[in-house]
Amino acid sequence: MAANKRNITLGFFVSAGVLLLVVALYLIGRNRNMFGSTFHLRARFQNVSGLMSGNNIRYSGIQAGTVKEIRMIDDTTIEVDMLIDESMRQFIKTNSMASIGNEGLMGNKVVNITPASVPGEEIEEGALLVSKIVPGTDEMMGTLSNTNENVEELSIRLVNTVNRINNSKALWRILDDTTLSDGLRTSMLNLQAATTNLNIMSAEFAALVHDVRLGEGALGAVISNDTVASDLKEAVANIKLVSEESIKVLLRVDSMVAETKSDLQNGDGIANKILNDTALVTKVNSSLESIERGTSSFEQSMEALKHNVLLRGYFRRNAKKQNGKQKR
Repeated sequence: MAANKRNITLGFFVSAGVLLLVVALYLIGRNRNMFGSTFHLRARFQNVSGLMSGNNIRYSGIQAGTVKEIRMIDDTTIEVDMLIDESMRQFIKTNSMASIGNEGLMGNKVVNITPASVPGEEIEEGALLVSKIVPGTDEMMGTLSNTNENVEELSIRLVNTVNRINNSKALWRILDDTTLSDGLRTSMLNLQAATTNLNIMSAEFAALVHDVRLGEGALGAVISNDTVASDLKEAVANIKLVSEESIKVLLRVDSMVAETKSDLQNGDGIANKILNDTALVTKVNSSLESIERGTSSFEQSMEALKHNVLLRGYFRRNAKKQNGKQKR
């Protein structure tokens, strides 16, 4: 009976020891910081992406604590309660930011606390950290899937383009044309020559501008010479004066023509009297007829004098002199 009691007692103590060992190993494995001082921090997210209690918390990549609890605040907010090692309190500031990431590419979820770029105040117990959204594995895989689809579509289009090029007889005819290379070479030589000429013209123009600025050369001398400039200014002024006088003369002539036209239409003025005075016209015609008759009588008298015995020799000598001058 006593032996059975000792066995039962021994079994109880062994079972309790094993149970305590298992619990201790579990808590140690979960980084519950059983033997160190800790403090609490909180962070809120819209999606924890599979984060669980016991997952690690890192500050700038250094192990800083574990996730104690995850609870729903409302339908869009999830609060994560974190146990942080007391030794990290002096480094974590109020402006630090919390985000959810992965341990490696496909490892467990982890809460990353990153310091801000500017100094902040020391964190207090139970403070709420600002959270930031970092693309998770699912988002990255979705983006990678879209990228793969785009690459596939691009590859298909590239293959179609290459096939069209290979099946294009016109393109291969151009590529097989040996005279095309000669034409291209000639065009390139012409382009090079044109570029050289353009460079020469640019240099000459730059030299011309330089000479003008320095007052050298014909153009520079004309531009920089005060006397030439004064003469040009005076010539321009004279041309302007002549133009003004010419305009005045034309205006006067135009006025006289207008007045004459007006006099003719209205029956006034000297021109109208001369043109419309029939008596004056008759006298002018009579005078012209008298002059014509006098001229005819004079010619007859001169012809009679040529045949006169006394003056015939005089007219013959004059005729000989005229013939001699014409021969010379």
